Amino acid sequence: MSRNWWIAAGCLALVFFASLGTYVYVQEGKHPSRTQSSSNKTERDFEQSVITSKTDRVEDEPSALFNDPAISQAWGLKKADAARAWSISKGSKDIVVAVIDTGIDQKHEDLIENLWINPGETGLDANGRDKASNGIDDDGNGLIDDVHGWNYVSNNNRLDDNHGHGTHIAGIIGAAAGNKKGISGIAPHVSLMVLKYYDPKVPGADNLKNTVASIRYAIKMGAHIINYSGGGTEFSQEEYEAIAEADRKGILFVAAAGNERSNSDQHHYYPADYKLKNIISVTAIDPSTQVLASSNYGVETVDLAAPGQNILSCLPGNAYGYMTGTSQATAFVTGAAVLVMAHKQNFDPVDVKKYILATGDAQTELAAKTRTSRKLNLYKALTILDKGVSASGAVAVNTEEIFAIDPNEKRPRAGADSTHEMSSFGRSLIDAMGAKPKVDKLGTKQNGNSF
Repeated sequence: MSRNWWIAAGCLALVFFASLGTYVYVQEGKHPSRTQSSSNKTERDFEQSVITSKTDRVEDEPSALFNDPAISQAWGLKKADAARAWSISKGSKDIVVAVIDTGIDQKHEDLIENLWINPGETGLDANGRDKASNGIDDDGNGLIDDVHGWNYVSNNNRLDDNHGHGTHIAGIIGAAAGNKKGISGIAPHVSLMVLKYYDPKVPGADNLKNTVASIRYAIKMGAHIINYSGGGTEFSQEEYEAIAEADRKGILFVAAAGNERSNSDQHHYYPADYKLKNIISVTAIDPSTQVLASSNYGVETVDLAAPGQNILSCLPGNAYGYMTGTSQATAFVTGAAVLVMAHKQNFDPVDVKKYILATGDAQTELAAKTRTSRKLNLYKALTILDKGVSASGAVAVNTEEIFAIDPNEKRPRAGADSTHEMSSFGRSLIDAMGAKPKVDKLGTKQNGNSF
């Protein structure tokens, strides 16, 4: 054989093996898995929201958020009617949200003042040392110096976000307002408990085990809401039981419906699809109220839609940028839950869930996509509570027309039966949380099978 033939053959072999290596790397990096702690291996995917742009400053916060033409930077806030909602409630530092994600930039200018502080790990110990850094488990919870939360990937209190997703989600929920920096979260007054279950720089981590441990921590340390954006198609008994325990402790669990591009009624996505009354499953919409092509949907499994396309929020390093996915939509609903809890402190998680679902805007585009056919409306979730609607869902027929409070909506036509309108709303409020036919075996374990 000629020398030129051997050279050509060698080049072809080099190209082939290089391409194969690249393919394997991309496939392995595309869907980091989380394995179940039991003997049955359960694959779970971390939701890969993509940063579409990034900057270290957001100029002129008021105009960027509320006035044309810069309103395009934060279309989700306008879509959810956040500006009017904030005239009623901005949340409360007393409400603790556990953000189970990739960590957080603890020094971010828009997040630092809203970080949860573990009271048992602050102040001075008996020797006059700072409990936050004395290397001692001062509160006796088995963890050392867990001031703002815990890193279950590396089993320490270093919460650095090596991905960006956790910082972005935390910003949507609770970035500070009125500080002349960056953006405002849905609930600018809140306490963000940081629980890190995934880190792209730590290969082989048991993400499902870390998730369950994070849920247990949130329960033990007094969280009121858990925000979770990960998941997968396999049932986990440990995860189910942890969320059920959160339900018994009165903790709301807001979960991403997932980015599987599928009908969750037919192909379940967990933990969003577990049959537990404290879970709100959220899918993502674009500015035209269409469910994103990448988002899961289901009239029996997905509760509500919220903004999820190109959402502006915080990124590590005092930066800001846009991400897309049901994770972002989930954070919107978690922020809404904070506002409602702060405004109606006597509500339990079921009440909060019921009102958020029932006070959303009914949309024909969502009729075959979600259980309620509604998208999140922050203002209605707060104002309708004060318009004669009781926690049981009953509506007083002699109160003013509750939907007339929104000047952006069409008012009832002349001669319309207001009592009928109000009664219909009352029924929808009850239906939003009432018993409905469920897909067989949805979110429960039967006959010893996991699915």
